[in-house]
Formats: sequence, structure tokens, C-alpha cells
Amino acid sequence: MILVEPTPSVVPIGNRALIARERAQAARAVLADCHLCAHHCGVNRLAGEQGLCHAGAEAKVFSAQLEVGDEMELLPTFAIALSGCDLRCSFCITGAESWNPRAGEPLCLVTLAARANAAVKNGAQTVMILGGEPTIHLPSVLEIVAALPPSLRLIWKTNAHGTALARNWLEGLFDLWLADYKFGNNHCAERLASVPRYQEVVRENLVWASHHSELIVRHLLMPGHVDCCWEPIARWLAAELPAVKVSLRSGFWPGWRAAIHPELTRSFSLTELRSAWTIARNYGLRLVE
Repeated sequence: MILVEPTPSVVPIGNRALIARERAQAARAVLADCHLCAHHCGVNRLAGEQGLCHAGAEAKVFSAQLEVGDEMELLPTFAIALSGCDLRCSFCITGAESWNPRAGEPLCLVTLAARANAAVKNGAQTVMILGGEPTIHLPSVLEIVAALPPSLRLIWKTNAHGTALARNWLEGLFDLWLADYKFGNNHCAERLASVPRYQEVVRENLVWASHHSELIVRHLLMPGHVDCCWEPIARWLAAELPAVKVSLRSGFWPGWRAAIHPELTRSFSLTELRSAWTIARNYGLRLVE
């Protein structure tokens, strides 16, 4: 089989800020009937109504700093983390901030752009927008993109639970999507993150992203979930997205509310790690560090 990687549909550098600014104005209006994530709450966030993510109309930033713990080809990265998320992963490593859209500081575009520019001058290779989950704050994300220097390499870090509407606003603005594929079946997704229809939504978004940008699919290995989650994910990636880069993460630790699930009360074992790597090799996945 000859693997042909799709040509990313990235907006020309000189047009990115202008297009992002135009989209931001239009995207803010959709908060009156919010369908940015696949929960499709349809609440009027402009009027103070809250959906499952509990986010309002304005985003807050709980962290904006240089990071060195992501994939090697992206590092160092200046990571802008927006508060709040549409999933409720019991094992979330930033649970307090990720579950609370009111955590952190109000978004100041001028300050944020200046800090990003300074980070790049000091060696940052990329700027990453993440959360929580940034999709729920899409109008603010577009405003951030419009404010950033146009030559920066932008990374979209997402749980891949957005809608086609959200994808339309994002198309062409990010050089690379770093997308989580957390659960290999809908039962685990509902039990561990309170999210229905997980497979359908995430797979649709990953296929779309693979045709519209560079894509790295990240999976966090969880104790007790190699066979039920990692193996079916690896099998699907090998069959549907064989050219896509895959980041296999083994740094699970039983934080936040992981203890409510008996299998998540421990760290990932060496035996499980060996099994996970064997699965990756057997499926011929394109692993990255």
C-alpha cells in the first residue's frame, strides 16, 4: 500500500489574522444557540445560560507558559490553556481548571500576544492553544489567533469532541491538530468521562483533521484499559488513518477523581506498557515521541 498524506488546507500566513478576526465576529453570535461541542446543548451563553461545560460568553486563561512535556517535534511550545471543558474525565490531570470555566484570569489579547511573541524570541518553536477544551471558547480562540504574530506555527490541542460547525470556523487556521483519542469504546467513554456517542464523534473529527491539517493522534494509556481502549483504537487508526502520526503516552497517574474507578487507582504497569507497544508495532503505527 502506498500511503499518500493529504495536503493541509492552511490559510496563507498573511491572511490568517484577517480571516480569524472575521470568523470571530460571526462565531460569537452562535453562542446564543451553542452547538460548538457534540453535546449540542443549544443554550444561550450570551444570556448567561449554561450547558454541560458551564462556560459563559468569555474565556479565561489558567496557564500561559513555555512547556516541554509534549511531543518532541512541537517543543518548546508556548501553551495557552483556556479554562473549562465539555468532557468530565475522572482522571483529568488539570481537573480543577479543566472542569471550571471560571478559573484563571480574564483573557487579555494584547498581553497574551506579547508573551507569545517573547516566548518565540526565546526559543519556542510553536504556540499551542489548549484547555480544558478550547473548542467551547471558539470565538475567543479566533480572537487569539487574530492577535498572534502571523508567522507563528500554531497547534490546536483538542479532545476531538467538537462539531462540524466548530470545524468550519477552525479550518485552515492551525498548522497542526494534536487530538486526543481517549477511549476505544463508548462504554468506557460514558463511564469515565460522561460522554455519549464518543466513537462516532471523535472518529469523524480525526478523519476531517487528517485531510485539513497535519495531525498527531494522542492516546493516554490507562491501567486496565489496554485491551478495551488502546487495542481497538490502534486497530482503527491502522485501518483508517495509517499515515497519521500517533503519540502513545504512558504517564498516567491516579489524580483528580480517578479513585472512583477501581482500575484507575494505580499507575500504568510495565507489563501493560510492553503489551501496548507490542500492539502498536503489530499494527504498524507511525509512532512519535
